[in-house]
Amino acid sequence: MITLTSDFGSPYPAVMKGVIRRHTDAEMIDVAHDLPRGDPRAAAFWLRFVLPEFPPAVHCAVVDPGVGTDRDALVVRAGSHVLVAPDNGLAMPPARALARKTSPDTGGGGDDAADVEAFVVDVDDPASETFHGRDVFAPAAARVRAQFDDGPAAASPEAVSAALAATDDLAPADDPVDIAFPEPTVERDDDGDPVAVDGEVLVIDRFGNVVTNVPGELVRGSDWIRVNGELTPVAETFGAVDPGDRLVTVGSHGYVECDVNDGRGDGAFDLRPGDEVRLVGDNVSI
Repeated sequence: MITLTSDFGSPYPAVMKGVIRRHTDAEMIDVAHDLPRGDPRAAAFWLRFVLPEFPPAVHCAVVDPGVGTDRDALVVRAGSHVLVAPDNGLAMPPARALARKTSPDTGGGGDDAADVEAFVVDVDDPASETFHGRDVFAPAAARVRAQFDDGPAAASPEAVSAALAATDDLAPADDPVDIAFPEPTVERDDDGDPVAVDGEVLVIDRFGNVVTNVPGELVRGSDWIRVNGELTPVAETFGAVDPGDRLVTVGSHGYVECDVNDGRGDGAFDLRPGDEVRLVGDNVSI
């Protein structure tokens, strides 16, 4: 299959599908086309969360604030998966996540970057300098898919690597742009238990849930936490608090969220992507 992800909204993804369909009858699945506009880091976060749930496929992801500039177009192999994306960092975090989950050499752990390799696409003059999703990335995804009779899912990582290396318009990428998500700073007491964490808001989903970079295990077992000074209950479910009430919980991605039951956490906590978040245990370790 070929998956498609962008910040395009409508109707531009349909144009990409038309281009792909002219070259292959592979199944196409939309991941999302309403990602935050021009935000490769948010795209990298969500793709790192979503794509490992797929069997090996070609993933075409276009969130491209540098469209029309001299940034490269990339094809990135991660295990038996292949990502096609602009060279702005969005491909590398999901590539590592895919390699970690699908590559036999990592066994679900270890050096997941060891089974990731990137190639630069040799791009002819595109028809437009504003729609490389149509003119560059969709054709590249179709050409990559055409390398495999039964798709990447039927090929080993070694076979996918060899096929990409033998593709005429691909050359090894020397230093692809990467995105590194910030690590939280943890303060611990004399027993080594966490008592405070300084983190950052990574993304906010369409429900207004504020996703931080704080690992969920740092708050599990706590009943209350101060979020930037405001006392907030820690709950496993939204239904543990009344509608309209704030809570801290751990999302399905494994990170701490600042949320509201039947409301928007971004407004209640006055937080936006990139904001700092300080979590302090209220008389308990967090």
